[in-house]
Amino acid sequence: QVQLVESGGGSVQAGGSLRLSCADFRSTYGRLCMGWFRQAPGKEREGIATLDSVGTATYADSVKGRFTISSDNAKTYLQMNSLQPDDTAMYYCAANWGRYCLGMRRNDFPFWGQGTQVTVSS
Repeated sequence: QVQLVESGGGSVQAGGSLRLSCADFRSTYGRLCMGWFRQAPGKEREGIATLDSVGTATYADSVKGRFTISSDNAKTYLQMNSLQPDDTAMYYCAANWGRYCLGMRRNDFPFWGQGTQVTVSS
């Protein structure tokens, strides 16, 4: 089992930055693929970034060049720059066992955090 706890959400003006953190608590040793998703009201949950255990990151086109996923082996981070009102959503950390990530689909991740709200005002 993997438990995930997000933090770092909040309110920011357009053009601003936020850094989200995700602490993972594992019941056993193993490599993890980590992901960040977001869900805006009335919309599907979308994958925005993944990071595998060898350090390879992938991004959705909607955040490429603005968001950066990273890890220090204790936490996984999502640095969000140049935020826009369209980035307003609940942001979720997700995880799956494995050396590499299977993809960026919701079904690729069995473990989820509770979410942290990000609100960007114009």
